Amino acid sequence: MNKLGVLFLLVATASYADDLPAPTDDFLYELKQSLVKVATTTKSGGHGFGTGVAISKDHVVTNCHVLTNANGISISKWGVEYAPLSLQADWKHDLCILKFEWADLKPVLMSDNDSLQYEQPVISISMPTDSPAPYVALSNIKALYPMDDAEVVRTEAAFSIGASGSPVFDYTGKLIGISTFKSPGRKAYYYNMPVKWIKTLLTQEPTELNALHDSPFWDAPEDKRPFFMRVVMPFQNNRWLDVQKVAMEWVVEQPQNAEAWYYLGTSFQHLGDLENAIKHYKKALLYNPIHPATKSALAMLAESHGDSAMPIQINAQTNDTEVKQAEVKGGGHEVLK
Repeated sequence: MNKLGVLFLLVATASYADDLPAPTDDFLYELKQSLVKVATTTKSGGHGFGTGVAISKDHVVTNCHVLTNANGISISKWGVEYAPLSLQADWKHDLCILKFEWADLKPVLMSDNDSLQYEQPVISISMPTDSPAPYVALSNIKALYPMDDAEVVRTEAAFSIGASGSPVFDYTGKLIGISTFKSPGRKAYYYNMPVKWIKTLLTQEPTELNALHDSPFWDAPEDKRPFFMRVVMPFQNNRWLDVQKVAMEWVVEQPQNAEAWYYLGTSFQHLGDLENAIKHYKKALLYNPIHPATKSALAMLAESHGDSAMPIQINAQTNDTEVKQAEVKGGGHEVLK
C-alpha cells in the first residue's frame, strides 16, 4: 500500500492502538474457560462438531447449523459431557442457545454492537475439529453490515471446520459476536453474528430440536442474500459491472450505508469514471467519516494523480451538517451515473 494509504489507516486505528494494550496470556486463559466443544450425532449415524460459549452458568450459544439433522447433542467441559435440557433457536440468524443443568459453566459478559468501530481490535477463540485446545487469533473489525436492527461483523480472523459457534470478544473481554460463515475462495471474508441477536433470542420460548425451520439467511439463493454477500465474489474477481449493479441496488435500499457507497465508488473507479468514483467515495465518508477502505482508495487516487490534498479536502467536507443536509434532501438516494 502507498504511504498515503498507510497514513489514513494509521489515523483510523490510532485511538485503539494508543488505548488498548495487547491481551495477556492470563486474560486469554480466563476467556478460554467459557468455551465448550459441541458434539452431535446425526440420524445417519455420523458425528458433527462445533464450538460454543457460555453466556450464563446454564446456557451455551452456538450456531444452529452445527445442530442440523442431529438426533443427539452434548457439550464437553474438561472431559465431562452434558446433554441439553432445552433449545432456543433463531434459524434465520443461525443462532441457537442450549440450556443445561449441573454443568456450572463460566459465563462471559455480553457487549452491545452499537459501540463497535472499524479497525477495532478483537479476540477470536475457536476450537477447530483437529485442535486439542482453543486457538486464539487477534485481528480487527474490517466491516459492519446493518441488518435486522443489528450489525453483522466481518473480521480478519479465519476459522475452519469445527469452529462454527466460536466467540469473538472485544479487548475488554466482552462477547461481541459468534463466528458463523465465510465467503467462498482463498480470499474469504469471515462473518460473525452480533450479540444483539443473542440477547433477543434469550427472550424467546424454547423449541423442539427438529421442528420445521427456515434456512439461515446466508444459505438463501444468491438473489435473496444480503448485498454485502452478493458483492464479494464480483469484487474479488474484478467483475466491475456486476459490482456496480449490486451496489446500485444496495444504495437505493440502504442509502445511508457507507459500504454500499464504497463499492459503488470502487466500481466507477475501475471502469474509468474517476469523477463519479470520487463523488461516491465522498458519500461513503458522509455516513462513516473513518471508513478505512474509502480513505485508502482516495489516497491511492490522489497519489496516482499527483494530488495528495484531495482525500484530506474531501474528508474535511464530510461533517455532521453535510450529513444532515444530505438526509433532508434525500441525497442518500442519489446514484450518479
